[in-house]
Amino acid sequence: MLTDSQRAIVSSTVPLLEQGGEALTTYFYKMLLAEHPEVRPFFNETHQAKGDQPRALANGVLMYAKHIDRLEAMGPLASQIVNKHVALQVLPEHYPIVGRCLLRAIRDVLGAEVATDAVMDAWTAAYGQLSDILIGAERARYDAQAAAPGGWRGQRAFTVLRKVRESAEITSFHLVPADGGALMDFAPGQYIGLCLTVEGKDIRRNYSLSAAPNGRSYRISVKREPGGVASNHLHDQVHEGDTLQLLPPSGGFVLAEGERPVVLISGGVGITPTLALLEQALATERPVTFIHCARNGEVHAFREQIEEAATRHPAQLQRYYCYDEVTPGAPGLPHAVGRLDLDLLERWLPRDTRDVDAYFLGPKPFMQQVRRGLRHWGMPDAQSRFEFFGPASALE
Repeated sequence: MLTDSQRAIVSSTVPLLEQGGEALTTYFYKMLLAEHPEVRPFFNETHQAKGDQPRALANGVLMYAKHIDRLEAMGPLASQIVNKHVALQVLPEHYPIVGRCLLRAIRDVLGAEVATDAVMDAWTAAYGQLSDILIGAERARYDAQAAAPGGWRGQRAFTVLRKVRESAEITSFHLVPADGGALMDFAPGQYIGLCLTVEGKDIRRNYSLSAAPNGRSYRISVKREPGGVASNHLHDQVHEGDTLQLLPPSGGFVLAEGERPVVLISGGVGITPTLALLEQALATERPVTFIHCARNGEVHAFREQIEEAATRHPAQLQRYYCYDEVTPGAPGLPHAVGRLDLDLLERWLPRDTRDVDAYFLGPKPFMQQVRRGLRHWGMPDAQSRFEFFGPASALE
């Protein structure tokens, strides 16, 4: 049980975490992955090399320390962590491993003069509290997935029914249960976990489900990334008829209920979850503004699908494409060339931007630029809901 004095000690470490949290978590990850190969499948080496995972963990630890007295003030962060853990099937036995390495990193990086016995005792209790919260939430989710019609626990074999090239970089995989059994439903915008063995190494990745649920198959759409271990394996080594091991759907990037207009903005492979969200929104007759940004027409995936949807719903769907460049011979032309900026947003967004549900996904610089633009036009505010998530399939 975390005592009041221990809460105060954890809170007092916030300035240290703000200054050196990323260095601490980088050290932690190196130790964890070197000493515990059994947890390596849960971590993306590309994210490690670019510093994405250390930064994400540093932010999570900082938010936890800041709100140690009011965990509900962490907002959606705890839910995001649970969704990610469930999609990768993180289990209770993994928490002690992570805890030991994190506590050692705190002592080693901060030093014994700062990370005193009292500080270490406080953080041990704090980590124990957080572990109990997450393990309980994840256990409930695992039980619900196993009990759902067509649901399962752990890995389940799926057959690659079709493999479809969507652009110069993105390929879709249509997956059906190998046992011929029922298929678990999911919410548009969610993702699945994929377990692979590549060159003798076990890895796990999350990929957005890029088509609305149909009760028969799942579709994931994977961008080939330079140096991407999982993406290159899927593109080059996985073929129709092959078997893949899937984990149940998870994720909180889902369409809010209601009748308000929907704005979907994506960059690059960030388009994948917005496709299912678009299908859901069109089925409910909500007005939709769909904006997609790509480098050029060759890498613009699913344009034909969006055009067909616009033909079927001419009054309901407004779609716009923005390319960095126009390449000779590439299919289709964009509505604008260059980067998505305030002028384009002003032209393309609904007139009353204070009363919409907006969702956007893509690379981090793109996300930051769009967020600034939307805020410039009066969003977010008390009447608007925003989901600031990157695509589940990012980088791999």
